[in-house]
Amino acid sequence: MKKVVLAFSGGLDTSYCSMYLSKSCGFDVYAMTVNTGGFDDLEAESLKQKAIELGAKEYHFNDQTIEFYQKGIRFLLFGNVLKNNSYPLSVSAERVFQALAIADYAKKIDADAIAHGSTGAGNDQIRFDLVFQTLCPDMEIITPIRDNSLSREMEIEFLKKNGVELDWEKAEYSINQGLWGTSVGGKETLTSVGYLPERAFPSQLRKKEAETISIGFENGEPISINGHVNHPVEIIKKLQEISSRYAIGRDIHVGDTIIGIKGRVAFEAAAPLILIKAHHQLEKHVLSKHQLFIKNHLADWYGNLLHEGQYLDPVMRDIESFLENSQKAVIGIVKVRLMPYHFLIEGIISPNDLMRSSYGQYGEMNEAWTGSEARSFAKIFSMQTKILNALKS
Repeated sequence: MKKVVLAFSGGLDTSYCSMYLSKSCGFDVYAMTVNTGGFDDLEAESLKQKAIELGAKEYHFNDQTIEFYQKGIRFLLFGNVLKNNSYPLSVSAERVFQALAIADYAKKIDADAIAHGSTGAGNDQIRFDLVFQTLCPDMEIITPIRDNSLSREMEIEFLKKNGVELDWEKAEYSINQGLWGTSVGGKETLTSVGYLPERAFPSQLRKKEAETISIGFENGEPISINGHVNHPVEIIKKLQEISSRYAIGRDIHVGDTIIGIKGRVAFEAAAPLILIKAHHQLEKHVLSKHQLFIKNHLADWYGNLLHEGQYLDPVMRDIESFLENSQKAVIGIVKVRLMPYHFLIEGIISPNDLMRSSYGQYGEMNEAWTGSEARSFAKIFSMQTKILNALKS
């Protein structure tokens, strides 16, 4: 029998795909869940049992959390990437690395096809297809939900006919959790007006007394919280645990989808937003103005390309090289004050801080030049605009 590797999340769509591909299409289904920080061991075991019950011949749980950080999150942090100045690319970045792992597995077992449960109305279909077409050009890509324009009711009816009597009642809000944030979809995000109610967000306010934490960075990577050193992935998890008590990191992102329509999605990303803002503040103290200027432009491009699934374009490696090289001086501690629903950056401590009082204090006094030297500099600096305005008169 032909082999198909199915990207399996355990939801209705991929559950339908597993049963459909095995029962109706005669495939040996190799279901695979790629973890990018959203599943624990108990959930992994539950997914395995579910996949086998739904007709899968084999099930594989592939933890890519470290890989996701090393090859994705790290560069999003280096670039302070926020899509449309708000969204830390929580889900879009995940999908690319899930697709990469699935493509790699499909090649290892010499699969005939790869399948996923995307519909024809979202970004994920493009992200998955783009990676699969690039890395597995000879494998068929099967997307039953998209290709057959299936409704939720049609999927449930098919599963019931095949003896699957699970609870498919649609949740009021769809939650997609990963290491770099959680997306939340509901009726409020389907239109241009309306904000999600308190209950829709994964974390509720549990602490009201403000506290200040210290985040340590080395070469642009988070390495400690309050002096406790750990791997950046563990730092992200710990920061999320601490900051989620304050219900920090909520927002609604409005953006342009790959397929050309506007989309609206809510998210909760306390740790990503705090780290990006803290990292950016540290950079403003230790990098030159030209480094910051160029970084902003390249980071915008990097975020847009990753959002659209263009991770395999070689220009991404070029931008990553620049971003990584720019982080050599990004070393220090950032003080962050956490409060209910928001946070602020109190300041930074760094051996590379360019804000040196020995050269001068902005708006107060200088130590590195005389008043006449400043006057001469201003005269020379104004020369071009002086000439241009003289020609107009």
